[in-house]
Amino acid sequence: MPSMELTDASCERARRSRDARFDGRFFVAVRTTGVFCRPTCPVQPPNAANVRFYGTAAAASAAGYRPCLRCLPELAPGVRASDGSPPLVTQALALIERGFLDDADSAALAAAVGVTDRHLRRLFACHIGATPQRVAHTRRLLFAKHLLDQSALSVTDIAFAAGFGSVRRFNSLIKSTWGRSPRALRRYRAAADEGIRLRLDYRPPLDWPALLDFYRHRAIPEVESVGETTYRRSVRVGDGSGWFAVRPAPDGHALELEAHLSDMGHLLRLVRGVRRMFDLDADPLAVAAALGDDPLLGPVIERQPGLRVPGAWDPFEVAVRAILGQQISVAAARTLAARLVAHYGGSLGDGTAAGPTRTFPAPATLAEAPLETQGVIGTRAAAIRELSARTACGELDFEAPDLAARLLAIPGIGDWIAQYVCLRSGLDPDAFPAADLGLLRGAGEGRDMTPAKLRRRAEAWRPWRAYAAICLWRRHAESMAR
Repeated sequence: MPSMELTDASCERARRSRDARFDGRFFVAVRTTGVFCRPTCPVQPPNAANVRFYGTAAAASAAGYRPCLRCLPELAPGVRASDGSPPLVTQALALIERGFLDDADSAALAAAVGVTDRHLRRLFACHIGATPQRVAHTRRLLFAKHLLDQSALSVTDIAFAAGFGSVRRFNSLIKSTWGRSPRALRRYRAAADEGIRLRLDYRPPLDWPALLDFYRHRAIPEVESVGETTYRRSVRVGDGSGWFAVRPAPDGHALELEAHLSDMGHLLRLVRGVRRMFDLDADPLAVAAALGDDPLLGPVIERQPGLRVPGAWDPFEVAVRAILGQQISVAAARTLAARLVAHYGGSLGDGTAAGPTRTFPAPATLAEAPLETQGVIGTRAAAIRELSARTACGELDFEAPDLAARLLAIPGIGDWIAQYVCLRSGLDPDAFPAADLGLLRGAGEGRDMTPAKLRRRAEAWRPWRAYAAICLWRRHAESMAR
């Protein structure tokens, strides 16, 4: 399996071959033009003597380079910082990704991860090449460029959707970065009644049919629908609601996101959530390097490249469904979830005939709901109400690094549910529900396998145990099909 260590030599080879597997893992800065590009940039490769490599777009921007207008660095898939960066940096990057610095400063970010502002800045300088604020600023700026290219939103709407509080400041930053006004950057406008359509790039390969198959068997009627190539679902975002659809883009290694929101100010949050849901920032090379030589997992990765962890739009929804699904089939759990949606879900006024018409019930609603009347067993109904109450009041944060421990503190929730929710949340690539029957059977090879034995076996799969779980589930499914 290939080594995942990036050196100047390996970056140069990837740049010369325009290897899409390295897209977003590093950026190419050109001294003679002052531009930084993706390694897949279609322009004539510059002389190696004029090239410098950066691990992040923020680092290239901090060094004074501006984003390329040909390869569009804003479309590059992100990189999980779970391979090589300290846990503190990984945690801080995850908070930035979720918009922490939109309303707070770097000192608050440092406090959130338990260190001083000075120490966090030192760690970012060493491992990221830019300050936390620069990382957040670059992400907002590149997202705004993405919207300018691919949406019909006004410049004012884009400024606020990307997290800029001042349109004048936004205009100034765009001009200083790209040398032209926001309006001059626009290349494409979608029809107003088509919603927003955005391109979401990923590193190949991606097994899209396998992802759709996973969601198809769990789709809640009226909330989700899965077609031959398209996934649709309703969403609650902030104080608003809407729906989105995701399908393969007509060209390149990308998905197309169609978004319909009542408040486009939450568009960046939607894009972040969709990328996490479909694991679009996964690094297949890193997963294969870590798991490919294992006798249990390697054959699955070889037969089914493009492994992704099927995430969830709403971890709260997954937690409710996991409680409902204890010791019953996936189909039975879906039936119970559909009843909750029918009785307690919200109406989606602008849904589509082929897609969502209702939203999943809000935590505050389920916290007081007599769920037993919908066929939910008493102990599970009590667990869902407690989960919902803690979520509604803010006591339970599904993006907290200690999410598993917080879930385990709720009566009626055990290790399987806690780990399964962490896995499906898309925030922990090392989550591993070792007590899951499918995993035990997938790893048993005809022998008895216990959760304790499987946990010991899985130590060798860190920090990618969530991907190992997907391999074991597929391995079990293959054995059942024979």
